[in-house]
Amino acid sequence: MADPQSYRPRTSDIPTTPGVYRFRDPQGRVIYVGKAKNLRSRLSSYFVKPAQLNPKTHAMVHTAASVEWTVVSNELEALQLEYTWIKEFTPRFNIVFRDDKSYPYLAVTMGEKYPRAQVMRGDRRKDVKYFGPFYPAKAIRETLDTLLRVFPVRTCSPGVFRRAQQSGRPCLLGYIDKCSAPCVGRISEADHRQLADELCRFMGGEGTAFIRDLERQMGAAAADMDYERAARLRDDVQALRRVFERNAVVLGEDTEADIFAVAEDELEAAVQVFHVRNGRIRGQRGWVVEKVEDFGPAQFITHLLQQVYGNDDGGDRLPREVLVPVEPDEREHLAAWLKTLRGSAVNLRVPQRGEKAALMETVRENAEQALRLHKSRRAGDITTRSAALQELQEALGVPVPLMRIECYDISHVSGTNVVASMVVVEDGLPKKSDYRKFSISGQAARDDTSAMYDVLTRRFKRYLDEREATGTLISGQVEAETAAGARKFAYPPSLVVVDGGPPQVAAASQALTDLGIDDVYVVGLAKRLEEVWLPEDEFPVILPRASESLYLLQRLRDEAHRFAITFHRKKRSSSMLESVLDDVPGLGPAKRTALLKEFGSLKKLRAASREELLTVSGIGPALADHLYTALQAPDQS
Repeated sequence: MADPQSYRPRTSDIPTTPGVYRFRDPQGRVIYVGKAKNLRSRLSSYFVKPAQLNPKTHAMVHTAASVEWTVVSNELEALQLEYTWIKEFTPRFNIVFRDDKSYPYLAVTMGEKYPRAQVMRGDRRKDVKYFGPFYPAKAIRETLDTLLRVFPVRTCSPGVFRRAQQSGRPCLLGYIDKCSAPCVGRISEADHRQLADELCRFMGGEGTAFIRDLERQMGAAAADMDYERAARLRDDVQALRRVFERNAVVLGEDTEADIFAVAEDELEAAVQVFHVRNGRIRGQRGWVVEKVEDFGPAQFITHLLQQVYGNDDGGDRLPREVLVPVEPDEREHLAAWLKTLRGSAVNLRVPQRGEKAALMETVRENAEQALRLHKSRRAGDITTRSAALQELQEALGVPVPLMRIECYDISHVSGTNVVASMVVVEDGLPKKSDYRKFSISGQAARDDTSAMYDVLTRRFKRYLDEREATGTLISGQVEAETAAGARKFAYPPSLVVVDGGPPQVAAASQALTDLGIDDVYVVGLAKRLEEVWLPEDEFPVILPRASESLYLLQRLRDEAHRFAITFHRKKRSSSMLESVLDDVPGLGPAKRTALLKEFGSLKKLRAASREELLTVSGIGPALADHLYTALQAPDQS
């Protein structure tokens, strides 16, 4: 562990203006990002006597090897830059609120010729109207299924829509009247768009008025003795009422608010938020995070709102009102930032009394229950993971903790299309953002050991190059532009695991030796008897069959194998497709790329009709004929 005094900057060199600072470890990784109104005062607080620091801060400053800062003009800029860097670098000592998945929205693609209603996750897209979020996903799927009775808009994918157009037959939803079937001309483009507009208005808050209008139409139809139409309208009204019943009214119908609450102990904090739209609870989200920062409640709420709304990109997902349990740190600057995201003012406040305060109490109870449940589930997981890593370290005789493990696997078919995969676990958990794929060619592809040597050489040569480019870390001020940088590829692991026995281990070990790396340990896991081989050892290490350490290695090896096989199949399919396309006259690189993007595989391309080929950008009638003939030729099948 580093001595903080070894990289402490001189106090006189630190400005007293607002700014954002970053601590880096010896490999140059950003491990903590913070902001301050007064940089000198804040940074000096990290270099006091170790006994005066809390355990988390003590661990952070002794892990770091340097500190740097960027001066900004005001506290709002500091808030924005701090969030940007936390999102970019995901520092291990910052609190990061991660969902296990994105939350579902009901989306209507108004930018398409025939708008499509669907359940959508992830980032917002242009010309798409969103309603939600909803949780669980089953709730919005049931809601959409009910709404299709009254608003039978298209829900099918572009591929299904094209096939229905070509065949002249609608899909199942068209036959059961849950789709107006614009694909076969049952409804005009204008009428279908009107249906989509009505669906958007209903979900946007005009539901009560829409139901009253249907009831008036039902009464008029009954008065005219058109009982069949009146019965259909009655069923539509009941269907729409069922949609409302799923979300009971808890506040006034004009209320749009997100209500946050927090439950915490010394080590962890659970956060819950209820999304209230049109007075109804439309969704619920939750996080449980480790308290790696020495934050008070006000700072915690600031970081929470930064990450929740920064990740959602604000916009129409950010409501008019945000209710929090305590007033956040730098409330005015935070409210100004939220205003820039939403495009209009956001009322950020603490409810004191009334229905909103009562609802926040319910959210707080949910947070407390979530924290209790997390602790009961997590206790076993943390213990098991820690025991597996400790057991593996002792069995292999590795003198350093196995904080990061990388596993490599080679995949090919009879020596062709040779590829390799690298998968990573940190603290016993997969880190998929650091997974890598390698294509191998030339002499390196002649056998598994050569391929393994090539992959390890390429990976760790990159590590050495980046370490040399980084140079000696020096504490001091940096500009915001130079401080930003891409996520590093070459973080060194504590342990390298290869899929194979002594030959593969020897190749991997030789690659590291030739590069002059002596602080990364190598083992191999042989499939036949699940033996663990060490370099230059005559006999393998036999881990107990039921041990958690062997189970960890098996999971890592299987994940590397899965990742390699997936890449190999994709590469093989693309290479076969490209070989067929090479023989088609008039087919240039741009049109070949368009075909690959549209169909993706040789099987799908051969199954395509001339009409489907013509839908691809740049493919005309003559080229479609040449392409179709080449694909259907007997010697190409």
